[in-house]
Amino acid sequence: MVLSLENLRQVRERWVAFIPPRPLTFEEFVDMFGEDDDVELVDGIVIAKMAAQDIHEDLFGWLYVIVSMFVEATNLGIVRGPRTAVRIHAYRARLPDLLFVRLSRRSIVRQKGVYGAPDLVIEILSPTDRPSDILARKLDYRSIGVREIWFVDLPNKRLRVLRKRGRSYREEVLTEGVMRSSVLKGFWVRVEWLFSPRRPKAAEVLRQLLGREVF
Repeated sequence: MVLSLENLRQVRERWVAFIPPRPLTFEEFVDMFGEDDDVELVDGIVIAKMAAQDIHEDLFGWLYVIVSMFVEATNLGIVRGPRTAVRIHAYRARLPDLLFVRLSRRSIVRQKGVYGAPDLVIEILSPTDRPSDILARKLDYRSIGVREIWFVDLPNKRLRVLRKRGRSYREEVLTEGVMRSSVLKGFWVRVEWLFSPRRPKAAEVLRQLLGREVF
């Protein structure tokens, strides 16, 4: 299909930007802002992220416990949360909700950020997320070669997974069933759990994943 202005979807958005006298570099950004600053670096400009809703924080807490405990128990690598900056390029940084780096690549995780592509990135989308920002995140993660990208779409109750295949990505959208990670070996979740207010306890999920008790 040939694209024209008429078949593009118009979206009106608002955000708060902190504009420096000159574009900030990644190194300046991580030196200037701390763990309490919920911001990202986009083309040298600091963009404030919208406050997360409780449904977002509840799911994040559940996922973080499961993924981090699974990785610790299997000694597969390193897990970090939403206060760890990932360098996209000299003037751009993203702070995904959750990321995983394989043990063999642990050198990219440094004191002030991740200098390289995580193996897995998980982003939890809320109603306040702007469509253009979601697209920008997708392109940013693809540009550095993240092998597996999860977008947990809370408003639409669906999971979008992008997997790197050679130079391109294959995308899968699920609303139910089991999603098995291709980079976090042995890790899987039922898609329905992500959107249920009565999701199973983290300890029970870990027992299923590992075949033993962990708490």
